Amino acid sequence: MTRSNDPVLGFNFTISMVNTASAGAFLQATIGKPPAGGFSECSGLEMTMPAETYAEGGNNGTLLKFAGRTSWANLKLKRGIVSSADLWRWHYDYVEGKGRRRDGVISLLDERGKTVRVWRFVRGLPVRWAGPALDAAQSHVAIEEIEIAHEGLRQTGAGSGSLVDTVSNLFN
Repeated sequence: MTRSNDPVLGFNFTISMVNTASAGAFLQATIGKPPAGGFSECSGLEMTMPAETYAEGGNNGTLLKFAGRTSWANLKLKRGIVSSADLWRWHYDYVEGKGRRRDGVISLLDERGKTVRVWRFVRGLPVRWAGPALDAAQSHVAIEEIEIAHEGLRQTGAGSGSLVDTVSNLFN
């Protein structure tokens, strides 16, 4: 039995993506829809805000620090190869000049499947797709990867556990 203040384990998560649209359209498009797939790994949930230094005239004893521009790392998603080629097609559509950006939601769930934390990325752009390493001497799962550049993350805490409440909190 887990206690309410125990840390959440990082193995239970879902990822949903839709074509970039307004907040209301995003909410409508994600309600009741299944996740984008069973990803086995998600990394890149990070942002950096460097401190900018200012040398104030006449104040030789210190350098002042100010918040700089925030930047976000690219998201890296990995999953076993499935019959759907949706990730390949999304990336290759840009090669053909007809790609569309996607917004997405990454939900961290507890062991009972209740939403604990949610991150929404905005205007995702698939910048890298990698296929599986093929080796006849190994019996590993064939893994594909997609790397997504985006224009920001928003985070919300636990809601009631329903997708409607969780996604609604992202737009407040």
